[in-house]
Amino acid sequence: MNPKPKKGKLLIAEPSITGDVSFNRSVVLLAEHNEEGSVGFILNKPLEYDISDLIKEITIPFKVFNGGPVEQDNLYFIHKVPELIEGSIEISDGIYWGGNFEKTIQLINDRIITENDIRFFLGYSGWDSLQLDQELSSNSWVVVKNEYESNIIQKSASAFWKEKMVELGGDYLIWSNAPENPTLN
Repeated sequence: MNPKPKKGKLLIAEPSITGDVSFNRSVVLLAEHNEEGSVGFILNKPLEYDISDLIKEITIPFKVFNGGPVEQDNLYFIHKVPELIEGSIEISDGIYWGGNFEKTIQLINDRIITENDIRFFLGYSGWDSLQLDQELSSNSWVVVKNEYESNIIQKSASAFWKEKMVELGGDYLIWSNAPENPTLN
């Protein structure tokens, strides 16, 4: 029933990983998945920073998200404008990763690229060779298709995990309304 992990798919954190500070209630876009490992970006954990706080050359205050616990001092981005950003790598369904950062800065400041086109992350989520498969076997994640395709960049972060719990239905419905920290209930 659970599809196999593949770049472009979403990983939905199982309610059972509530003790994991990094991944509790996370929705992760897999940007790469192969025999060497997996890389993804958490889509629903906005930070207190705007991109203009981190990159002084950028004058537009785009939101920055916590992409995951790995290399949190590095900035990454996904976008849907490969025709504007050379060197982009296609993830799937019109979503691209990275590219020429200097050109990206210019396009943002010129208001050619908007927040609907790009999302920035500090850090990423990474798994060694068989680590993600092991986490899937221990029911830490549910793999789902990204039905939003490139529009996932515009998806609101606030209720994303809860929406996914409702869509999964069954026992997940109970978790959709549970408090983030059940011990505070």
